[in-house]
Amino acid sequence: MEVRRLDRDLLGPANNHSQRLVPWAALNAPFEGAWCVVKAGTATTAHAHHEYEIFIAVSGEAVLSSKGERTPFRPGDIVHFPPHVDHQVVNDGDEDFQMYAVWWDVPMSENFVARDRDPSLDPRNGG
Repeated sequence: MEVRRLDRDLLGPANNHSQRLVPWAALNAPFEGAWCVVKAGTATTAHAHHEYEIFIAVSGEAVLSSKGERTPFRPGDIVHFPPHVDHQVVNDGDEDFQMYAVWWDVPMSENFVARDRDPSLDPRNGG
């Protein structure tokens, strides 16, 4: 078992309110992810990228802004963003909003499959 600890001191606008938690050398995964804490009265940077992405709301409340639309985002909600779709998390509330983000693309998936099929390519085995 390997536990990765969240360092809340690193969370803030400089890294878009997130801490990347995977992958690491001991983990072969077809995705990457980050824990995100959007402090009260702040927002993530509006952006788009080539990966697919989902957000899973954990605590607090926020608003998702994408393609000119705004929608509430609450604990238990999950949202999917296809590649190249702009998105932003806005926290106009009085408490922090927490969520987990997961993103993936074809190269990440191909690398996962290659490492899974050939253990010598797996970083856990010196690959």
